[in-house]
Amino acid sequence: MDEELEELRKKRLKQLQEQLSQSVEEQEIQREEYEETRKMILRSILTPEARQRLNTIKMARPVIAEQIENQLIILAQSGRLRNKITDAQLKELLSRLIPKKRDIKIRRR
Repeated sequence: MDEELEELRKKRLKQLQEQLSQSVEEQEIQREEYEETRKMILRSILTPEARQRLNTIKMARPVIAEQIENQLIILAQSGRLRNKITDAQLKELLSRLIPKKRDIKIRRR
């Protein structure tokens, strides 16, 4: 009886592990498809120079780059973008989103 119970437990554990590994694989596939879709949309709405600038920003400030990407994708999906975004337009957008560095002056008395 104990052997049967132990065998059932092992079977159930194996089933659960297989289900978990399948779920993880499915999530990974969905994430890859999502990222590929994002890349395709960005390729279609950005000029090569603007894409290069955005990739450079992504290395330095990934959070800001993701925010910009999200905004651009939303604009494209809503139909507000008529032409591709140029490097100059992307610079302007960046200057609005990235706060300017504050100058700190120390006065001695």
